[in-house]
Amino acid sequence: MILAALSVRPIFVALLIAVALPGTALAQGSAQTSGAVALASHRAVYVLKLASTRGKRPMYAVRGRILYDFSGNACDGYALQFRQVSELDSGEGKVMVSDLRATTWEEGDSKRLRFHSQNFLDDRLRDVVDGQAERAPDGIAVRLTKPNDKAFDLGLELVFPTEHVRRIIAAARAGKTILEVAVYDGSETGEKTYDTLTVIGHPIPADGKRPEDAAGHEAALAGLMRWPVTISYFEQGKAGSGGEQTPIYAITFELYENGVSRALLLDYNDFVVSGEMTSIEMKDVKPCP
Repeated sequence: MILAALSVRPIFVALLIAVALPGTALAQGSAQTSGAVALASHRAVYVLKLASTRGKRPMYAVRGRILYDFSGNACDGYALQFRQVSELDSGEGKVMVSDLRATTWEEGDSKRLRFHSQNFLDDRLRDVVDGQAERAPDGIAVRLTKPNDKAFDLGLELVFPTEHVRRIIAAARAGKTILEVAVYDGSETGEKTYDTLTVIGHPIPADGKRPEDAAGHEAALAGLMRWPVTISYFEQGKAGSGGEQTPIYAITFELYENGVSRALLLDYNDFVVSGEMTSIEMKDVKPCP
């Protein structure tokens, strides 16, 4: 259903994405490369609206807002507070309101991830996920407390969210254009993993035309390079008999070299939602001792 599509891939996951070639040895090597990438602490607001509709489940209107609050450093770890409120009008006389609230914390060296999310539909709590994941020499150990108390192990090739954005920036700087990686982010039920295909476009130089949204008025972004990026998500283990698979979700956006994202296009297959940055506040970053 349309509502499920909005809640399955929370947008904070799409903004914190990974780009590295799959495989344990390659993923470990990329972590060293991404260590030089510094991420900016910032608070941004995006206004959502329907950009286009297609498929068997047309959408009449989508309105909403994303609050994205990211902070931290490599010593203390990285914290994210996220909220997405979406009003969905299918044109059938009923408007639904989805309210997704999520927090994550990731260790600076990407060995531990804590995640918590709540998904409300028309002010009623529908889903809660709470858990943590820890990287060990032989794999990733996940422990969920909600929706059920459960423990399981995942492969070392999977990458956590904050490390993902550092890798995509490192890859873009290196001139890479097509990259793949397996992702674990604790989204949906906390049990699924995803393969991602990332396409990085030509860099947009810092001395080019400034954006017309809030990013164009932020002095801290004026001297930074940025890249157009498209990420497609595929649920692992769901490929068809011919090996082909349709992405469950894709996002296109411009990514600055400090991790700030603008000009979102969120593709849920049946419809596409745009996200315009209407405000951004750059926050002081506490230096490592």
